[in-house]
Amino acid sequence: MAASPSESQTTLRVVEVASSIAGAACGRLFAALGHDVMKCEPASGDPLRAREFTFTALHAGKGSLVLESPSEGASLNAMLDSADVLILDHESVPIASMAPDRLRQRFPHLVTVSLTAFGLTGEYGGAVGDSFLAEAYGGLANMIGEPDQRPLSLGGEQSAHAAAFVGLYGAMVALRRRAATGRGEYVEVAQSDVAAYIDWKSDVSYSLGTELPFRTGSSRGGWRVVQARDGWIGVIFLAHQWASLVELIGDTRLLDPSLGDVRQREEKSEAVWAVIAEAIAQRDAKEVYASAQRLGLPFGFAADAADLLSCEQLLARGFVLPPELRRKDAPVVGLPVAVPGMRDPYAPAPRLGEHADRTTTWTPAARQCHAGNSGRPVIGQPGAGFASPLGGMLVLDFGAITAGAATGRLLADYGATVVKIESHSRPDPFRSWVSPNGRAAEREGGASTSPVFSSNNVGKRGLCLDLKTERGRQIVHRLIRRADVLVENFRVGVTARMGIDYDTVHRLNPDLVYLSLSSQGLFGIESSYSSYGSTLDLLSGLAAVTGYPGGAPLWSSGEVNYPDQVVSLLGAALVMHAVVVGQGGVHLDVSQREVVAWTLADQLAECAWTGHAGRPNGNRRPGSTPHDTYPATETNAWLAIACTTQGHRQALAGLVGGLPVEAPETWWLDHQDAVDERIANWTRVRSRDQAVAALRGAGVPAVPVSTAADRAEQSRYRERRTALRTPEWLKGFPMILHGFDPPTPEPAPELGEDIQNWNDAEVDAFLERIVSTRSGAS
Repeated sequence: MAASPSESQTTLRVVEVASSIAGAACGRLFAALGHDVMKCEPASGDPLRAREFTFTALHAGKGSLVLESPSEGASLNAMLDSADVLILDHESVPIASMAPDRLRQRFPHLVTVSLTAFGLTGEYGGAVGDSFLAEAYGGLANMIGEPDQRPLSLGGEQSAHAAAFVGLYGAMVALRRRAATGRGEYVEVAQSDVAAYIDWKSDVSYSLGTELPFRTGSSRGGWRVVQARDGWIGVIFLAHQWASLVELIGDTRLLDPSLGDVRQREEKSEAVWAVIAEAIAQRDAKEVYASAQRLGLPFGFAADAADLLSCEQLLARGFVLPPELRRKDAPVVGLPVAVPGMRDPYAPAPRLGEHADRTTTWTPAARQCHAGNSGRPVIGQPGAGFASPLGGMLVLDFGAITAGAATGRLLADYGATVVKIESHSRPDPFRSWVSPNGRAAEREGGASTSPVFSSNNVGKRGLCLDLKTERGRQIVHRLIRRADVLVENFRVGVTARMGIDYDTVHRLNPDLVYLSLSSQGLFGIESSYSSYGSTLDLLSGLAAVTGYPGGAPLWSSGEVNYPDQVVSLLGAALVMHAVVVGQGGVHLDVSQREVVAWTLADQLAECAWTGHAGRPNGNRRPGSTPHDTYPATETNAWLAIACTTQGHRQALAGLVGGLPVEAPETWWLDHQDAVDERIANWTRVRSRDQAVAALRGAGVPAVPVSTAADRAEQSRYRERRTALRTPEWLKGFPMILHGFDPPTPEPAPELGEDIQNWNDAEVDAFLERIVSTRSGAS
């Protein structure tokens, strides 16, 4: 699964002063990847200890140290003097006590990763919030749910986990820059920014017309979730797969010749879907899934926690631990990738304060540039002669659509030279993808390119080669010998046919970091199955815990495709982790299904030990009530409220009226429907912003459910560069590096000239220009 890395792999020292899900998840990633993570807790323990399964899932493999005052004291300062990374969420300590300038001055070598709900500045700067509020304020919630019902957050704590992936990536980018400059960095990650970044397609769509992007749900449209005899199935197919769908359904009514025409199918869509639903209702969900995949149809079934824990594919890959090896004080799932140096992914969570002496071995140490398997530095002298953090890195990007292509875009954003490799016969499908509003932008010369293509491919260089030919493979092998990273997200088996599989590439360049982002990993009985983001919503377990109480599972929809977005964040982080710690030659085999399932690790543990498999429950979450979205007086305008303390509920009752101010939490839990109705009656006679202002003024955590129109109008997203205008709207950046501002990326490459007909001298000259002018030169 992974090649042997350089023996000089670095173990990083990480201090975690955080009590949020995002901070805990970021620290968990460092610990599982083999690093020394010390969690600082108050004497009463981290608040997450009250949520047994969540604490265990997110703190396994860490140490625990009790600090009476985490924001000051000799113990913390001594650790930070020797630490590489500080993870901070400002829920445990005030922003002022650990402000960016103060930390840089006191600990100039330190890389700080700040993970907050809304960032450090602005109207909501420093405010406490969970994934629900962050997804509402960032605008992602506006796109989740059925169009005639309330907006939803995704199941679990998705923006917190996505922010943790960004935090890991930001830390690795900053550490590579530190290797060149000797200076630390402050990485600011706001969950609401990450939510907005994930919803980038809405920004692009809105910029092309006046229609506001809106949630489409799972019960209508060209792809739908329909009920099987024992569960739910995602019916997902492309126009050219109609004959395969007809074969799967096996109903003669679909043999009507007129249905072979796409337009006529659309005109008769409800009748067609009635036939499909009728047939699937008589079959088991897993049988339909397997039968569809054998026909090449990217169907998925709505797997719940129990399905995942018994899944042969996940057990065979070692992602899920077999029942006989499970421990209640340790996770039941590992990371969605295996890497050299990785600690036991099922290590137990720490007891409070049990590692008080572990940091006594921490001493300041200089960081060296690691020699690779060929004896040369893995990625050259980090940053030498380059202005950007990833300057000097050469990345070969075979990624398509989002998962792979967006990973390449993230690496290009921070200075890597990324070469996108396509062929004229098989270009990236995103070039012709129908955007959410059904439009494609006309390019110079009459060629039509989908407006969504640019956001995943700006800042790259383009190269056309036909790797089905010997000449094409010869040329790409020359480039591989000079490259540092290769990214691909093909179906299993495609890279071998193209001559760019890991074994071939490793023989050509034993130091190259190779990232495979496949649907379900490179081995296992389901590894050859096909998928889209909506397939992975279902197979990962996310759809099973997203939706309205008592209703059908909901996916994130083709307008968002959450799995594709979040996988690219972790993919870029894992590449840079391999670069920074000296894992040259590693093969990173990442299962997209497992990445999303990992964000539900606590729910899988709960199912393993209690038998409870989560179900859709709207916006309600354990430990919080009221916790939902409520209508405002404007059409399709909503706001979100999340009360996590008795003080919040008392303030809400005093403002709204008709609710008992002194009632205990149990009363609020027992009367949630009546409470929600009372709040909705209050909000729907007020404008969204008026209601939010009144709630916040009273001390109630509340935010507007933002839309793409809000993001276009508000300066926040442009100032924080979550979205860019160049002049077209583009996906921006998911984080802020306080010491480096990425330049506005160059336009995405056109589908260029095929160079395989050039002679060797012409090819060598071309490749030399790419290699010698790597991004970020100062």
